[in-house]
Order: sequence, then C-alpha cells, then structure tokens
Amino acid sequence: MPSADDRNWFGRVRPRWSLARQLFVLQVVVVAVVVLAGAGLAWYDAQQRNEDWARDKVVAVARTLAAQPTVRDGVTASDPPATLQPLAEEVRHDTGVDFITIMSPEGIRYTHPDPSRIGQLFLGHIDQAVAGQVFTETYTGTLGPSVRAVVPVYDDAHQLRGLVSVGITVRLLTAELREQVTALALVAAGALLVGGLLTYLVSERIRRHTHGLRPTELSRMYEYHDAILHAVREGLLLVAPSGQVTLCNDGAAALLSMDPVETEGRHVSELGLPKSLVDTLGAGRMVRDEVHLTDDRVLLVNISQIHSGDRDLGAVVTLRDHTELQALSGELDSMRGFAESLRSQAHESANRLHTVVSLVELGRAEEAVAFATAELELAQQLTDRVVGAVSEPVLAAVLLGKSAEAGERGVEVVLSPDTEIDDIAVEHLDSRDLVTILGNLIDNAVEATVESPHPRVEVTIRSTVDDVLIRVADNGPGVDPDSAQRLFQRGWSTKEDGRGLGLALVGQSVRRHRGTIEVHSEGGAVFTVRLPAGSDVVR
Repeated sequence: MPSADDRNWFGRVRPRWSLARQLFVLQVVVVAVVVLAGAGLAWYDAQQRNEDWARDKVVAVARTLAAQPTVRDGVTASDPPATLQPLAEEVRHDTGVDFITIMSPEGIRYTHPDPSRIGQLFLGHIDQAVAGQVFTETYTGTLGPSVRAVVPVYDDAHQLRGLVSVGITVRLLTAELREQVTALALVAAGALLVGGLLTYLVSERIRRHTHGLRPTELSRMYEYHDAILHAVREGLLLVAPSGQVTLCNDGAAALLSMDPVETEGRHVSELGLPKSLVDTLGAGRMVRDEVHLTDDRVLLVNISQIHSGDRDLGAVVTLRDHTELQALSGELDSMRGFAESLRSQAHESANRLHTVVSLVELGRAEEAVAFATAELELAQQLTDRVVGAVSEPVLAAVLLGKSAEAGERGVEVVLSPDTEIDDIAVEHLDSRDLVTILGNLIDNAVEATVESPHPRVEVTIRSTVDDVLIRVADNGPGVDPDSAQRLFQRGWSTKEDGRGLGLALVGQSVRRHRGTIEVHSEGGAVFTVRLPAGSDVVR
C-alpha cells in the first residue's frame, strides 16, 4: 500500500515519479516560463518601439512639411487644395505614411488621401497645435485608429497660417508588429526546443546517478545509510584515490581516537597513524585480515578497491578492534603453555615415581627416600619462591608457566632477590596487559638465550610508591643499539618472517598505561618496564 509520503493533501496517491523525472518536469516548466516571459517582454518592447518609431516619423514628416515654403505659401493662396493636394500625396507615397492633412487654423482640410473629404472638418484635436505646440496622439479618424502628429505652420511674421497633420494607422503598425512577433515566436520555439533537449539530457544523467529512485526513497536511503554508519561497531573509512578520507563513521573514529568531522577531508598521512597502516591505506591493493598496531589498539584491517567501469573510486576500509582478542589469545597461549608444562611435569613425575618404587622393591629404601626428597625440593623451590614474592595470582601463574616451559627448552628462569609485589600494588593495572608484558618479555628472552651455552633469564618484579617495575634480563647476544627503537614495531624480528608481534604488543600495553620501556645490553638484553602507580588506562 502507498505510504503517507505517497499521498497528497486530498488523500490521492501521488504519481510515482523518480527524482530525475520530477526535476525534468520542473526544469521544462521553468524553461517554458522563462522563454514565454522573455517573449512577452520582447513583444511589449517591440510594440513600444513601433509606437515610438511611428511618433518620431510622423513628427519629422510634419515638421518638414510645415517648414516648406510651398506649404507656407499654399495655406495663404486663393485655392490651397490645388497647390497642396499634389504635394501632400507625393510626400505621403515617398515617406510611406497613411495620410497627410494640411488644414486651416480652424481645422478645415486642404488635403486628404480621399479627395472627397477635402473641405471637411479635421477629426482630432488641434488646440495644442493652434497654441503653437507640436503634439502627438492616437485617434480614430476617417481611416481608423492612427498615430498622428499636428504641427503649426507660420509665415515669415510668425503668424499662424495653418496646420499639418501626418499619421500612420494602427493597422499598419500591427502588421509590422505581426512580422516581428512571428520571428520572435520562432526564436521562442527554438529556445524551448533546445532548452527541453538540454533539460532531458540533464535529467537522464541525474536518473543514472540516482538509479531512478524517488525523492522519498533517496531520503529514506540516506537516513538508513546514516543510521547504519553510526550504529555499526566496526570502523568504516572511504578513501579516495588521492588518499583523502571522504567518510569516517563513529566506529572508525573511536578505533583511531579521532573526531569524524576532523578526519573527513584529510589525507591519511595527516591522521597521525602508524607508518605501516598509512602505507597499507595508500597501497591501492586488496587487503584481507591484516593486523596493524596503533598506539593503543590492535586493528584487523580489510581493504576493498572500488571501480566503476574504468574509473577508480578509491577504497572501502573496514577496521575491527582486535585488542581484546589479541590479549585473550596471549593469555590463552600462556595458560596453554602452563597446562603443557603441567602435563610434562606430570609425565616426568610419573617416571620419577617409578624410579622410587623400583628402588623400594630392590630393598634400597634409603636411596629411594633420598631421591624422592631431592626431587621434591627442586620442584617446590621455584614455586615457593614465586608464591612468596608475587602474591598476585595472574603474575604468579605466568611466571610458573613460563618457567616450566623454559625449563623444558633448557633455559633457567629465576627471580631476582629483590622481587616482591602484592596484589594491592597492581590492582589498578589490567591483568591481561600484565600477562602481555611479562609473558612476551620472557618469551623473547628465552628465544634469545636458547642457543647460549648456559641459558638463563632473570625476572625482577618490584613495586614502589610511584610505579611498578618489571625487568627481564637474559645472557643472550644482546641488542643492537641501532635496532633498539625498532624492536616494538609490528613485524620487526631477528627471526623468520611472520613474527615480531609480541614486543609490539608489549609496547602498546605500556603506552596504554602511560608507562615507559627501556632496552640496553648488559651481558645480554635487559628490558625495563615502568608502569605508573594509579595510572588511568588509555582506551
């Protein structure tokens, strides 16, 4: 059923015209009104010009005749018509006027195109001419309505001796105007035709761009489009081929920590994004689930190029927040490693238990007790040390898990003597960020020392009034000072391709807590992280 927008005031269904058709009809009406108005003004102007031309002409002819000596002598002759009629007719034919009437000051005709009317009283006003003025008027005489001029005739003594009236009938003016109007009508018709054709071409172009939709449909589509852009959590950017951001929804602005109004219209290189992300946005290629790190987020980036025929319209960029998922994945990896270590320890414990049982069966009980006691002390030593120094359960679990995992690879992980931290000291810190920082630093240290002669990693965790310190030192090959600044960039690694995300996540977590991280070599690599006490997490 038609909606309320499709009905007029009287409840009738409006024509289902597209925007292009409505604009076409409107433009045709506007062109027609303009052309007709112009034609009307031109006709009015032509009419006024014809009347002005007629007045000027009859006045000029009348003045010329009134100044002729023949006319001045003829009006005082004994038989004025005999002298003046031939002259008047000759001038009338030469000038193309309709009548020339020479008369006495009382208005008695001496000349007329119809000789039978000579001697009769002139039909029209002559008072102003008798008073010495030249005037014009439109008056209906014996030849019909005419534009006429009346001029006084004076003798040498400047005495009024007669009057000269010259006129052009309105019929003649109408005929001339009709010819002009015909040409004007042809021009107006041509203008309407050309205007209509151009309007049709414009409307066709609009129809292609609007896909034949009606204004209500376009308005509704825009409202839906705007609502969807603001509703979706995923970030959406439209990037022109030139690199300008043409659209940024609320999700993208939140993920990039920007204002949508300030973002739109700017080049991607001006948004303060990491260089790797800027290069990806400007690469002009398809991207599928590519991970990029900003100062405080892990983003999953997808880019689709848009083409319309041979035209490059730019790219659609979607951004998804991968931060929490990445942190959970890191925490899951740590727990998985911890579980794997427990499985290995359980397997190893079973072997040791079999050894104890075998010694007992052989009657060597004292050696079995000594072996079991020694193994128990070694297994319990690290656990007691970790639990005693680190009361925060998440950190303790990470340390125990990473220690067991490193032990399987032959790397010793130890706590420094000055390690001491409680759960109150880290209660303002995100536990997942602690797992990310400590777990990745230990993993990095183990990787660096696994091929060393006596691999060893020392961990220090200490809290003060001002900050929480996490320090991981190893006895590996150390860090090249030139590459220290690149360690926390995504993709940088001394290992094979596809790695280098761990330290980048560490740097991101540290920045999120407004902390600092330092790297130097001291018999190996030393990473020192300081997280301010009571700091607000930047999200």
